[in-house]
Amino acid sequence: MDALIANFRLGRHTKSNNHMILIVASIDTKEAAEKLVDKKVTWKSPAGKEINGRIASSHGNKGALRAIFETGMPGQAIGQKVVIE
Repeated sequence: MDALIANFRLGRHTKSNNHMILIVASIDTKEAAEKLVDKKVTWKSPAGKEINGRIASSHGNKGALRAIFETGMPGQAIGQKVVIE
């Protein structure tokens, strides 16, 4: 299943570099998003490096997901696809 990286997880004064908000096209409710919690996520950089993570929770009421990656993500990852396994 593919997802799109929407943005970093943001606070009022901080930005979490390894927390990303994901949007899956086929999911539009919070209940459907919660079924994907603890699945693995992989992002492939244009250079071929893979950064792995996992889905931690749902985000909001419209089916977005919060993923925690093992290292900080580059800003170029926003708008790119990730694979949910």
